[in-house]
Amino acid sequence: MPLKFRSYRRIVLLAGLLSGASAFGADLLQVYRDALAYDAQYAAARANAVAGREKLPQGLAGLLPTLNASGNTFWNDSRFDTRSSSNGSASYQARYNSNGFGVNLTQPLFRWQNFVQYDQAKLLVMQAEANFAQAGQDLILRVAQAYFDVLFAIENLQAVRINKAAIAQQLAQAKKNFEVGTATITDTYESQSRYDLAQAQEIAAESDLEVKRYALRVLIGKDPGELHRLKPKATITPPQPASMEQWVEAAERDGFLVQAQQAAAEAAAKGVEINRAGHYPTLDVVANYNKSNGPGQLGIGEIDTTNRQIGLQLTIPIYQGGAVNSRTREAVARRDAENAGLDNTRRVSGLSARQAYLGVVNGLAGIRALEAALVSSLGSLESNRLGYEVGVRINIDVLNAENQVYVTRRDLEKARFDTLMSELKLKAAVGALGEPDLERINALLIPPAAP
Repeated sequence: MPLKFRSYRRIVLLAGLLSGASAFGADLLQVYRDALAYDAQYAAARANAVAGREKLPQGLAGLLPTLNASGNTFWNDSRFDTRSSSNGSASYQARYNSNGFGVNLTQPLFRWQNFVQYDQAKLLVMQAEANFAQAGQDLILRVAQAYFDVLFAIENLQAVRINKAAIAQQLAQAKKNFEVGTATITDTYESQSRYDLAQAQEIAAESDLEVKRYALRVLIGKDPGELHRLKPKATITPPQPASMEQWVEAAERDGFLVQAQQAAAEAAAKGVEINRAGHYPTLDVVANYNKSNGPGQLGIGEIDTTNRQIGLQLTIPIYQGGAVNSRTREAVARRDAENAGLDNTRRVSGLSARQAYLGVVNGLAGIRALEAALVSSLGSLESNRLGYEVGVRINIDVLNAENQVYVTRRDLEKARFDTLMSELKLKAAVGALGEPDLERINALLIPPAAP
């Protein structure tokens, strides 16, 4: 009785998870759009992209004029002492307030590092955009993986329950045969052992489904309800073009990670030029306007002073303690590091494309093989059941055949989901993954059957 009660609680819990939250069912495309608005990792990438775009106006600022204004006011307490051979000495004291303000305008004419910094800013914006595009592709992959994980967990649980029901029938038959004396107690023990194992597998499958559902909920911020399932005869197409090397070349050239690292390497090269420009002269147009007022000579009267200046200012760096050379060497090392990172990113992207391409091609072959294996397993199960009834097969043969059907059905579903994921990863490797790819896969899904 306690065991039955616990099983009943698990069934009720799973029913609430699957149907109680099904106020709305979601397909893959809807889940992805929910994740676009909710996922914190993607939101952080979006904010980083916004921050990265600000590099361009910052770089442009170095080419534009700067305008500064200043003002001052002082309270002065002055004493003047005079000495003369004819008049002797005299002292004067003045207490007064003096004021002044000024405006300074500087327009760079030649500052080579500023020109290079503007070019570098463009590259940094390109890097930020490529990283954001990669984050979008990563979101698609994370959503699809979480979605397929839930679907596989559901399929696995169904397969476990079908297997458990079949074993329960076999257990009942073994007990009946033992009671009438046509079988030994060994058949009952074997069936009971397999049934207990199936119960343990059911508990593990229920737990796995709950975890996978929660992982999907973390992405979209709500329970998606009962998800649309993959069609039983869904057709998965092979990759086009059907050449692995073409995909690898495209990944090494067009992948967003490659684009981001390429921009970073070029920006690092600009950094070397910027630091070397510390040795170059600079030429600016400078304009000043200053106005001040204060007392006249010996504190008598008041004088207003206005000063206007405009001209060219040339600065020639001569020696800065070796700092420019040191920063240049540092920039060269960073450029070399970024170039090495670019080489590594290209190799990793090519490897990812190769793995994903093989995942699709071999996955399709595996699906065909498992479909044939499932047909064979079902035929073998029927033959073993019939053989057990007529006495040419023993109970363990039937149990093994039932387990083989369960394993094959589970592996077939996993192969389908893995192949679809490999398709998405292949498109992501070449920087071509987008919402249309989800729409294509979404067409392979069907709503859950009405209760």
